[in-house]
Amino acid sequence: MHSKGTRIPTQHFVRSKRNGLSELKNVLLILCPIGVLLLPVSGWKIYVRAQSAEASSHTAYLGFDRNEYPGDANLASLGRTFSFAGYWLNVPPGATDNTWVGKRNAIKEAGFGFLVLFNGRLDTELRKAGDASALGRSDAATAIASARREGFPEGTLIFLDQEEGGRMLPEQKAYLYAWIDSVNASRFRAGIYCSGIAAPEGNGITVITAEDIRQNAGVRKIAYWVTNDACPPSPGCAFPRRAPSPSQSGVTFAGVWQFAQSPKRRDVAAGCRANYASDGNCYPPGLARQKLFVDVDSASSADPSAGR
Repeated sequence: MHSKGTRIPTQHFVRSKRNGLSELKNVLLILCPIGVLLLPVSGWKIYVRAQSAEASSHTAYLGFDRNEYPGDANLASLGRTFSFAGYWLNVPPGATDNTWVGKRNAIKEAGFGFLVLFNGRLDTELRKAGDASALGRSDAATAIASARREGFPEGTLIFLDQEEGGRMLPEQKAYLYAWIDSVNASRFRAGIYCSGIAAPEGNGITVITAEDIRQNAGVRKIAYWVTNDACPPSPGCAFPRRAPSPSQSGVTFAGVWQFAQSPKRRDVAAGCRANYASDGNCYPPGLARQKLFVDVDSASSADPSAGR
């Protein structure tokens, strides 16, 4: 995807730019994909069995995400490299509108699986709202309604985009878990996109957002899509035939790994090889002339959200 800025009280910066904007970011997402396209995904038991079967096969798939829809004309070229595409249910970070609306059928017909995303709230918004839990429930209802309107089947896994990294503050936890509980109580399932990078808290202490969320989640069922574009473990802006396993992200329970962002984050990805373009963006094969930059992901399923 493309991120924007994040705040920083014991936090870090997350995500990457999306529509061509670059903003601060530093730590992002994690997720757990789903595994079988043709079987009805009626619950988590099916999901866990499918996930375990795929994990044992050690197969991973490449995907992309970006804030702006890439255009119908570019889907065929993207399909030569990627198995799945990120799909926003609401306005992406830093954008003013959602250009993915109504594009599900075009993406599906082009052969892609889905990584379904809902843009969450920054801490400043949660503080202003007063009741973060109520806002989480309201946003979950919006995400569910949007998923249905776009034609996603029941059982689709929706990832909440948590842009700010580091240790989650009380209001952030209240919002995240209320959103997750509401989605899981519906006929859809909840995941989260968050940072998989260790953020310093001082005195030699670090925290990984994905681990912090998981440790405080209790018995909640959550799929994790993590972002870690530091090299290593990331290969940088690369499109290997054998996609790296999400567990190589440094977060062993991740189902999806975002390992490259556009533009390259000079602080986090400084150790990466010179495989980004000279402007710092990551362009898929055959699409550099169109300046169609992407964030690159790997997942243990060709349809991580089971959205087909």
